[in-house]
Formats: sequence, C-alpha cells, structure tokens
Amino acid sequence: MGFEPPQRLVRALGETYGDAAAAEWLGRLPALTDDALSAHSVSLDRVCAPGGRSSLVLLVHRADGTPAVLKVAPAGAGPALERAALTHWNGWGAVELLTAAETAPSGDALLLERLHHEVSLRSLPEAKALLEAAGIVRRLWVEPPAGHAFETVAERTAGQVEPMSAAAARDPQLEPLVSAALAARGELVQDAPELLLLHGNFRQSKVLSGERAPWLAVGPEPLTGERAYDLARLVRDRVEDLIASPGGAATARRRVRKLADSLEVDQERLRGWTLFRAVESGTRALAAGRTQDGELSLEFAGWL
Repeated sequence: MGFEPPQRLVRALGETYGDAAAAEWLGRLPALTDDALSAHSVSLDRVCAPGGRSSLVLLVHRADGTPAVLKVAPAGAGPALERAALTHWNGWGAVELLTAAETAPSGDALLLERLHHEVSLRSLPEAKALLEAAGIVRRLWVEPPAGHAFETVAERTAGQVEPMSAAAARDPQLEPLVSAALAARGELVQDAPELLLLHGNFRQSKVLSGERAPWLAVGPEPLTGERAYDLARLVRDRVEDLIASPGGAATARRRVRKLADSLEVDQERLRGWTLFRAVESGTRALAAGRTQDGELSLEFAGWL
C-alpha cells in the first residue's frame, strides 16, 4: 500500500521517539498496514487525516460491510495495553474493540467500531462539553482487571521528573513552576487514595460522537491510579480560549472546583495533579520546539 502518512503523525512520532526511530517505523508502515488489513480481513476506505498523534488511523469496512476503524501503532504507543483496557471496558463509555484479545490477529493493530471522528466534545459549548465529559470519564473508572500489566500513576510520572528538572536547569525562569509541580507530585504519590483503571489522556477531543451511544472515549493511554490524575488534563482543555479570556485565571480555578465537586474528587488533589500535568506538558512542548503550546500550558499552570 503506497500512501503518505499524515504530517501530524510524522511530527509527533519524531518528537516522541526521535527522528531516526520514527523514520524507521514509518518506512515499515506500508507493509505493516498491508499486513493489518489482511489479518483483520478488512478493506480500506481511506486514511484518516489529520488523524492521531501516536498511530495511523484507517477507515475500513469489514467483509459484511460494517464500517470500522483500524489503528496501526508502534509498540512504544502501547497498543497491547490499549487493547487490554478496551477489552475490560467492553464498550462501556469507550469505543468497542471488534476483535477479542484471544482471537485477535498477531501484531499491534486494533480493529475498532467506527465513530464520527470529525465530531468530538470540542464541537459543543464549553459548559455542555464538560458535563458530557464528566459523565463519560466516570464510567471508565473501574477496578483494573486481575493480573493486569498497566503501570501506576506514580510509575508513569516518575519518568517525567528528570526531563522537567532538565528544563528548569536550561531556563531558570521555569524553576519556580517546575519545583512547585514536582513538590505537588511528591506529596500526591505518597498517599494515593485509590487504584482504578484510568484513561490516561482524557480530554474533550478524546470523546467522539457515535451510533451505539451519543459519546464514547477513544485513544486511552491506560494506567492505574486516582481519579484526580485522570481529570487533570480535562481541566486544561481549550487552554487557548482561557488564555485569551480576561477572566481565564478565575475560570480555570472554577473548573477545578466544579469538576472536583461533580465527580466527588478531592479539590486539592485535582489542583495538584493539574499543576503537575500542565507543567510537564509545557516543558515537554518547549523541549520539542512547540513554543506556543509550551507557553500556553505554563501560563495556565501559573494560575493554579
């Protein structure tokens, strides 16, 4: 199969794995795609563009004519863990996996029900979007399956400490925010109140319109931990609009209170994880040369 992968995917893979490793996988992508199409017995409609940042998303049809989506991802993106999480949720609040783990073809491709990829919660007014998002994420917070291989919040965030510290060393102006974020993490991981299965990257753009249900979550980066961690990325949604608004700081703090209250999450724990995740995202974006994204996230973090 000959095609050009979406540029958003190319850029994101380079940022995540380095240009050399990304180029190596992208070079194998046509063959991987052909193998996945054959293994899942589906025919290609088209490549979804701009698509995702961690996988190639293909719109396909099954042999009986049912529309579906085929995701082809590098092993580093954790497709096996995504499969495990989607299997455990079994369509409750999340996109449905169309091939069970025990019968799925070998490889890292996932065959999923097709949703309306062009319609996410970001298409709704902000207040309605946050309300719908809260209802969806609540469904995903369940006990993890026995014998699971998901990392914990403490484990995932431990790997982010050194890059954040390095960012502060390069730019001393970042040091106060980075120190505050790392201090918050240090306190939060010491006394986590629960260990639930989390989406890991939950935000409005990860909830798409569907036929089986009005809204369903996609693209999990699953891990286990407390609900406040999972909500933290949602608090920062539409950050560009918040920054442009004269009342953005007050709105951000109000979001923390409203989401914490509506989902019965400790407000201070949500504020702490929101601070950490905003600073981590901001420093990572700056290191990758995405200056505007980085500055938006860091300005938001300063409000907290």
